[in-house]
Amino acid sequence: MKSLVSLVGYLEGFSFLLLMGVAMPMKYIGGEPAMVSIMGSLHGGLFLAYIGLLFLGVGKHWNLTALIHGSIAAVVPAGPFLFEGMLVSGEYDLAAPEDD
Repeated sequence: MKSLVSLVGYLEGFSFLLLMGVAMPMKYIGGEPAMVSIMGSLHGGLFLAYIGLLFLGVGKHWNLTALIHGSIAAVVPAGPFLFEGMLVSGEYDLAAPEDD
């Protein structure tokens, strides 16, 4: 699950960078709005997939704090890249139940 969230997080982050760094200048400087429609749709889909995967992982793999931090990271530029490091470190992992 961590690897899937990491992959989608990286794709979502890169799609945001492409949207802002390539598509938006093409629209406002070059007068070509088609790329914004394509990249905007792609970025939106990846954003929803990223948040959905976080929801699926909470309670099974991670605590609620992972959902909160991941959701904030999804709207901050370069946030998914930073959050991925925290997720891989095990900071949000659920504690294993103790045997009596």
